[in-house]
Amino acid sequence: MEIDTKIIKELIALMEEHNLSEIEIEKEGIKVKLKKGGQEIKVVESVPLGGASFQKEKTSEVGEEKNAIQVTSPMVGTFYRAPSPGAQPYVEVGQIVNPGDVLCIIEAMKLMNEIKSEVKGKILEILVDNGQPVEFGQPLFLVEPIS
Repeated sequence: MEIDTKIIKELIALMEEHNLSEIEIEKEGIKVKLKKGGQEIKVVESVPLGGASFQKEKTSEVGEEKNAIQVTSPMVGTFYRAPSPGAQPYVEVGQIVNPGDVLCIIEAMKLMNEIKSEVKGKILEILVDNGQPVEFGQPLFLVEPIS
């Protein structure tokens, strides 16, 4: 998958022109997200894998490249990291998870929906705060697949 650098340069110019700190576009299954100051460029290619949506993501941070899977919310609701207030979170950054391991709960219409891992991998980043409302398709975790 190739991204035209001309498009990236145009997006950067647009950010500077309108004094934006972040911009994100999606076209034909490819999502480009630029953040000012974070020195981070993400190119995402959607890959549906069942209940929760998992996406292949290649992240470049100051010369470092990582292949990661982005776990996104399968519904609108409230994100919870633990089964109850005061309980230990299901996962932490750096933790290894296996297929079927619970990553979080999303409460929707008074129902608690467990979001489970579909891959074996290492939690790279938790992208949502506990108790925060989430939208359908919103990124929740970055997971680095492990063979």
